[in-house]
Amino acid sequence: MILTRCLLSLIWLFLLTACAGRTLYPLPGKGGKGAKLPIKTSRPYNIAHRGSNGEIPEETAPAYLRAIEEGADFIETDVLSSKDGVLICFHDVILQNTTNVASHKEFADRNRTYEVQGSNMTGFFTFDFTFKELKKLRTKQRYSFRDQQYNGKYPIITFEEFITIARDAPRVVGIYPEIKNPVLMNQHVKWPGGERFEDKVVETLKKYGYGGSYLSKKWLKKPLFIQSFAPSSLVYISNLTDSPKVLLIDEVTVRTEDTNQTYAEITSDVYFNYIKQYVVGIGPWKDTVVRVSNNYTQAPTDLVERAHAHNLQVHPYTYRNENEFLHLNFSQDPYKEYEYWINEIGVDGLFTDFTGSLHNYQQWTSPLSENSKSPRQLLSQIASLVHPYAKA
Repeated sequence: MILTRCLLSLIWLFLLTACAGRTLYPLPGKGGKGAKLPIKTSRPYNIAHRGSNGEIPEETAPAYLRAIEEGADFIETDVLSSKDGVLICFHDVILQNTTNVASHKEFADRNRTYEVQGSNMTGFFTFDFTFKELKKLRTKQRYSFRDQQYNGKYPIITFEEFITIARDAPRVVGIYPEIKNPVLMNQHVKWPGGERFEDKVVETLKKYGYGGSYLSKKWLKKPLFIQSFAPSSLVYISNLTDSPKVLLIDEVTVRTEDTNQTYAEITSDVYFNYIKQYVVGIGPWKDTVVRVSNNYTQAPTDLVERAHAHNLQVHPYTYRNENEFLHLNFSQDPYKEYEYWINEIGVDGLFTDFTGSLHNYQQWTSPLSENSKSPRQLLSQIASLVHPYAKA
């Protein structure tokens, strides 16, 4: 009798588990005849912000590999340049926040001051180091409350190394590079033949076969969004590639680095009507979509609604699991935040530091897949399991 009750309890748990979700998205597998499983385009994109950097130092190979393992649709990077013109994956124009450069005495004289977007900034700038010198550095976590065990282990990688990580993934994984600080890069790094920073980024993408308009056959084989806070850079590269582009939008007080436009200007309907000739979407700071007061979200603005009216996708940034970043409305629960942004605000993609969390949320809330068994099939299976014990 006890055995029967235990068995029935296990079968009931099996039924609940089977009906509550669907077959997990196969992360390492391939489709039929060895083809890679395609990217999912029917739900908001899971964009691994600088890799899975909530766990591993940002923009490193292990951070990107972890993001792919955890189910990222796209891996995102910031592209900067070394002194000798090598494109690297690094977020800040200064090195000290996320590397051990300050401990390298041989580089002490590289601590310099430059004007960056109208203000003086002091630090160790990427463009004052050759790539060979940059390779001597090791990365570290940006935030002290995150896992510190990987500090000092991983080097800065090149943009080409980043692309190779995506191409070598066991399923189709897109890339989402940002043309970072193009005004500053073009001021301090000179390429042969008068080429611009933007030219080098596009040339690298073409070298590895990236191109094609959004959702074209070519794009689906190698998905790509090119992003930038500098609208003139996106307009410029529109003559170089038909790959989809996304205009990033900063906090409301920050002007564009190239055109010196205000937040109000670049989010107006007039501007959307202009920029949609060159971009397929916008990437706003999420607190500009839903304003915040005393760490509580307020009523959402109409930014997403208006962007969608202009046929522009909306990919806000950045979603983070920690209590330091979660607004109080969400009860310190990142899944509640995802629920709100996906189902109430209606965004088309999310930049997250915790790829695994977003992937889990999307899996748990997805409908049953075509390969899942129907309720009738499940009940039939359960009956067959129970039958031998019916007379016990």
